[in-house]
Amino acid sequence: MNANANAAARNELLARRFRAVRNITARLCDPLSAEDCAAQSMADASPAKWHLAHTTWFLETFVIKPSLPNYKPHHPRFEVLFNSYYNAVGEQYSRPDRGLLTRPSFEEILEYRAVIETLVSELLNDPGRLSEEQMDVVELGLHHEQQHQELLLTDVKHLLSQNPLAPVYRPTKESPNLAIQSLAWHAERGGVVEVGHAGSSFGFDNEFPRHRVHLEPFELASRPIRNGEFIAFMEDGGYARPEFWLSEGWAQVQKAGWKAPLYWQYHDESWWHFTLSGLRPVRSEEPVAHVSLFEADAFARWAGCRLPTEPEWEHAARRVSVEGNFLEGGRFHPGIAPVRSLEAGPLQLFGDVWEWTASAYSAYPGYRPEAGALGEYNGKFMSSQVVLKGGSCVSPRSHLRASYRNFFPPDARWQFSGIRLARDAST
Repeated sequence: MNANANAAARNELLARRFRAVRNITARLCDPLSAEDCAAQSMADASPAKWHLAHTTWFLETFVIKPSLPNYKPHHPRFEVLFNSYYNAVGEQYSRPDRGLLTRPSFEEILEYRAVIETLVSELLNDPGRLSEEQMDVVELGLHHEQQHQELLLTDVKHLLSQNPLAPVYRPTKESPNLAIQSLAWHAERGGVVEVGHAGSSFGFDNEFPRHRVHLEPFELASRPIRNGEFIAFMEDGGYARPEFWLSEGWAQVQKAGWKAPLYWQYHDESWWHFTLSGLRPVRSEEPVAHVSLFEADAFARWAGCRLPTEPEWEHAARRVSVEGNFLEGGRFHPGIAPVRSLEAGPLQLFGDVWEWTASAYSAYPGYRPEAGALGEYNGKFMSSQVVLKGGSCVSPRSHLRASYRNFFPPDARWQFSGIRLARDAST
């Protein structure tokens, strides 16, 4: 296949993927009212309509403008309103105040999306209009939008949880009653291993370069920690015993009054939690979610274990396929995995809940951010953040891989973040 045919094939593939990703984002707003889409529940979250507009702004800024020399912005002030953090592009509207943007209306943002989608589609449907580098940016833009699909759902969940009516985003069925895998341990010999992105498929710049690390022998838990196990920690005074907590974590517990994971409430002599399908009883067999790094680390210490490092987690995931409970399944809640042979590798490494690691989010040896404004995408956040691995029940499946590096501050709880234990092989 010659270069022109390769370019045409890539154009066609990107065009199909572009339509699919954009359609999913729009469909996620179907259960929401215009009022739902405009509200912002906290400074770390954003209104649903802002997510719709920002992902469109990304394509307009980094694909349309460089590709169409005579292009005039759809709306000059959108360049400020929907710029998240790209200082090289220009001014940004205050993040904590995004919920004040009653204008533009939801309908105007849908119109904005339609206009930009048409322009991008025209470029993709005309082979040769976009260079290889420009097609790379389109692909980056699609993965960027998939990140915002997950953020949109987690932000909506936080928003709806503030309402005493406990509104339902979308009704879903409960997990089936399945046998639960007893906690077991997968032994890893360690040694010199390679981590980071491998191959020619898409990867964010922070996944590169692939490099070697040395691992001591370790063991990784066969599954994530369940709600029932976390309740045992709570009932043993876990939130009241400072010996289990990092200093900053203990200060956060005292300041915020944490006594349970986010969205949990105790009434009628049992634990309930708010979900995207409304208020439900906490099921002991489901993976615990919405815990911070501080809570995950405290639980691990209470259990006589520790959290895995990022290289340990990634090395253990090397033989596990990306299968599980993802956004595409439409449950939007951590589920129960069927019991299977331990020889197949750890259960639920992908999907259900992001798993905190003990690794700070930092650059790999030899890392170089992208040139220009796109270099601000990942590298500028390599401070005071901790790595999570594996994806969650609201992560798109096609977006995930073992080398994927999610990162959040250690006190963050509104993401579907959970716990997997590790321990030294000598334990």
